[in-house]
Amino acid sequence: MANLRDEIRNGLSEALSTGDPDAAAALTRTALAEGVDPLEVIQQVIIPTLTQVGQDFQDFNIFLPELMSAGEAAEKATAILEEAILASGQKAASPGTVVIGAVENDVHDIGKNIVCMLLRSHGFKVIDLGRDVSPSTFLDAAQKEKADIVAMSSLMTTTRPSTRSTINLFKEVGVRDQYKFFVGGGCVTQEWANEIGADGYAPDAASAVQLCKAILAK
Repeated sequence: MANLRDEIRNGLSEALSTGDPDAAAALTRTALAEGVDPLEVIQQVIIPTLTQVGQDFQDFNIFLPELMSAGEAAEKATAILEEAILASGQKAASPGTVVIGAVENDVHDIGKNIVCMLLRSHGFKVIDLGRDVSPSTFLDAAQKEKADIVAMSSLMTTTRPSTRSTINLFKEVGVRDQYKFFVGGGCVTQEWANEIGADGYAPDAASAVQLCKAILAK
């Protein structure tokens, strides 16, 4: 396998940071054409660059549009790399599987969609259940997909109790301890997460990725 040239490394990192999907795709294809291991591109460029973008977002150095653009560019590059990995018979090491959805009666999913995009860019297998997801749907998906994490989004105060109902259902059927539960969304707080017995709370998309990585690294 060829080494990743600094010119491509720096160019791809800049394309991701500035949210340029076409440049990101072109540089990724160039790296592969030169014989660079696709896993090396992911480990040396995609993940560290996105981690820095997430930190910049949390530090208010960039804002939501820039975060979304970086995620979209990373998704484009990652899709090309995943295709190359499959073609070569290698297997990308995924940090884990996340089942995610906006809870029952909540139809707001923009924030949840950003979280999905960033998690996928970081290599997670993401099962997006969409909006208005019932507790039983979360349970079925978590069991079917052998999920590591169940992530619930609640934007409206009226739907916040659905996060509790979901965790309670997992308790009732005796599988609560098999999964880590994270909550987020406009009406959710750390205090609420503590009250319902969730394992974590993320105030924004970037910290949601950090939270998932940290909990699975333990």
